[in-house]
Amino acid sequence: MAQVQAPGAAPPQAAAPRNVRVVLLALMIAMLLAMLDNMIVGTAMPTIVGELGGLSHLSWVVTAYTLATAASTPIWGKLGDMYGRKGMFLASIVTFLAGSALSGMAQTMGQLIGFRALQGLGAGGLIVGVMAIIGELIPPRERGKYQGMMAGVMALATIGGPLIGGTITDHLGWRWSFYINLPLGAVALAMVTAVLHLPKKKAQGRIDYAGAVLLTVGISALVLITTWGGTEYAWGSAQIVGLGVTGVAAIAAFLVVERRVAQPVLPLHIFRNANFTLITLIGFFVGFVMFGAVVFLPLYQQTVQGASATSSGLLLLPLLLSMTAVSLIAGRVTTSTGKYKIFPIVGGALVTTGLFLLSLMDTGTSRSTSAVYMAVLGAGLGFLMQITMLVAQNSVAMKDIGVGSSSATLFRTLGGSFGVAIFGALFTHQVSETMAARVGARGAAVTSSSAQLDPKSLAQLPAGIKDAYLHGVASGTHHIFLWGAAISLVSFVAAWFVKEVPLRGAAGPVERSVSEDAPAPQVAVGETV
Repeated sequence: MAQVQAPGAAPPQAAAPRNVRVVLLALMIAMLLAMLDNMIVGTAMPTIVGELGGLSHLSWVVTAYTLATAASTPIWGKLGDMYGRKGMFLASIVTFLAGSALSGMAQTMGQLIGFRALQGLGAGGLIVGVMAIIGELIPPRERGKYQGMMAGVMALATIGGPLIGGTITDHLGWRWSFYINLPLGAVALAMVTAVLHLPKKKAQGRIDYAGAVLLTVGISALVLITTWGGTEYAWGSAQIVGLGVTGVAAIAAFLVVERRVAQPVLPLHIFRNANFTLITLIGFFVGFVMFGAVVFLPLYQQTVQGASATSSGLLLLPLLLSMTAVSLIAGRVTTSTGKYKIFPIVGGALVTTGLFLLSLMDTGTSRSTSAVYMAVLGAGLGFLMQITMLVAQNSVAMKDIGVGSSSATLFRTLGGSFGVAIFGALFTHQVSETMAARVGARGAAVTSSSAQLDPKSLAQLPAGIKDAYLHGVASGTHHIFLWGAAISLVSFVAAWFVKEVPLRGAAGPVERSVSEDAPAPQVAVGETV
């Protein structure tokens, strides 16, 4: 029989450390699968298009995956709360692996897009499943020790993805960019099945189908606006305006439905907790600036500083190493002291400072100088990345840990989508304006179709136009990071209002971190109910 605790008590401290490590290893493999996939596939896309054709539908290979991931994230979280986290997590792994296998066997671009959507559906469950299971197994007070692992997985995916993708495509063929997921996923599946034992749950009430559909439509519309706006369609086009109207109407209807159903897919009461709302807002802006930086920093380094595109992941090494190291330190301090409020404040200040420093880069900035600026930004993100999830999970009842985790993940994802879209629009506009001001109509013609030229195309430009383009990229980089610094001030201000509620699992009496429900019983790893 499992040793189940009384509500409000700390989880068993005698949980087998080896079992915890094995489960965490399986969870990290699953998270790596979800995060690594897009990085690997992006490198293989030129080869894929060369074999399957369908260049006009190229963007959908990425969009289908991103859209399915974002739309399914809150639904996976709620299903885990209702039916048990282990079963839903295993289902998400199987879905992801099925999508990977089918994508590798695709014979047309249409098939590949459909199978990528299936893969993205599974990825949504992988990400929120990892966060929710960690939230259920490890109390917030102890969770800080494992923050560095999660930050390390992100760094590994960002750095290793392009390198692995290029190697696989060159030596094994693009189909192995998908097949590589199968052995890793099988290992994670076997380890989770054998070692992870969580309480089984019997759902109370029916699934909120109406809410799930409305939320999916609303999220899909928002993601498509940020993906297509200014690229596939003009921002004022009927398509983008129509998506905006559809998204607003769907979200408004969703809010009405969620107030009435017994088991809402996204319980609105979790947002009554001020800490949860504030930290979710901070997470949105973290995603906004982080994904914007990850996209546009390599572009600046490859174009202006002449760095090689082959090892694009390595260009972000100063940012990622700084983020990983600081996240690990912040986690250890949180575990030993139980204090965490200072980290979002310091993180917000460093992110703002780092973005401002990056906005100072121009055509003469050295790689060593930009590396220092990136390290400052990375340190700020290290203070924020895992702390935001920690505070979000500590701010909801254990019965809502899934929707709490999925909501925090969703808002960070949406922040990233908005960040890339808005930064992209600002960047493109500034490059075009700078080109037009320096070389007139010839410059405008160069950037009329795209503000991003690959190094080969750039080398073929006349010297005057090339110089104007380099200044345009530097000017565009200046503007997006200056705006990013201004936007990140919001998260810095919000961090001051976060209350330092004692983390569950601390030694001695623990105050309840939510006002409504006591935490549900927790079971040690390796035990069954």
